[in-house]
Amino acid sequence: MSSRRPLAAASFVLISALALAGCSTAESAPAAEEESSEASTVTYSWERNTAGEDEEPVYETETVEVPKDPKRIVAFEMATVDTIGALGGEVAGAPLDSVPEYLQDSLADDAFNAGTLFEADLIEIEAQQPDLIVIGGRSSGLYEDLSQIAPTIDLGIAGSYLETLERNVMFLGEVLGAEDEATEALAELETGIDEAKAATEEAGNGLAVIVSGGELSAMAPSDAEGGSANVRGGLLYDVFGVEPVVEDVASATHGEPISFEFLLEHDPDTLWIVDRDVATGEAEAGAAAQVLDNDIVKQTTASKNDAIVYLDPVAWYIVYGGIETTQLLIDDVMQIAE
Repeated sequence: MSSRRPLAAASFVLISALALAGCSTAESAPAAEEESSEASTVTYSWERNTAGEDEEPVYETETVEVPKDPKRIVAFEMATVDTIGALGGEVAGAPLDSVPEYLQDSLADDAFNAGTLFEADLIEIEAQQPDLIVIGGRSSGLYEDLSQIAPTIDLGIAGSYLETLERNVMFLGEVLGAEDEATEALAELETGIDEAKAATEEAGNGLAVIVSGGELSAMAPSDAEGGSANVRGGLLYDVFGVEPVVEDVASATHGEPISFEFLLEHDPDTLWIVDRDVATGEAEAGAAAQVLDNDIVKQTTASKNDAIVYLDPVAWYIVYGGIETTQLLIDDVMQIAE
């Protein structure tokens, strides 16, 4: 895996978050005359599903005034933990059991456990008196309860991966007073993604595969559809330009697990592997390699050319967002150029 590169100042063409139909937006709130910086806020809006768990989605615009320079932030969304730390801030509370090792430095020394990704410890959070709470993805359903404690916003996937990354990094940069750092970070990531795309173009076609419970599932391009699962599945294709070995991956697999024979039949130049069981703590590192260590896979072009690339499972399956994680994704893809 290539080494991390330091963030370097460079230009970055920003995609206006306001152009994202149905997605979150952030803009500076009008400031009252002579209002102190401590009292200033940023207005944040997003489309929130207000329907019940088994009901058809009903989206309504939610708008929250977010305090600038919040002293105590609770984050249930791991990409937010990532970006806050990368921009020089820290997270006061989070579902600590879900924070990956590489993001521990984003936590305050005395960070408290805010619950799980699905269930908040409301008593503990209220006792800690946070200034801002961030949810997203798995924790989006916690909004009603958490918004009674402190300003609560949803920074989950809305639009494409890159659109969401840019929107959230620039928004958190404004909230934390780290706008320059946010712009520099995005510029560095843009350069890295361009380099990774050049590498995948040289590597030929590919297939992204999730290994779980001894079975294989092919991931497919997201086709510009929103939603966390679609974005995650399409990361290699949509962000890094991998050419799918099958023209329509979703139709070819019917959403079902694929066989080892499927790999040999379609014979991608490169196999990109995410070990879900390692990501969720159900297996030790190397489990996917053991599953793929068989005579059928050894006949594939990817195996013969040593082009089976194992991706960081936590970054690609659990977090897949934020500044440091995106650099991890870039470094993983650049393995193909080594």
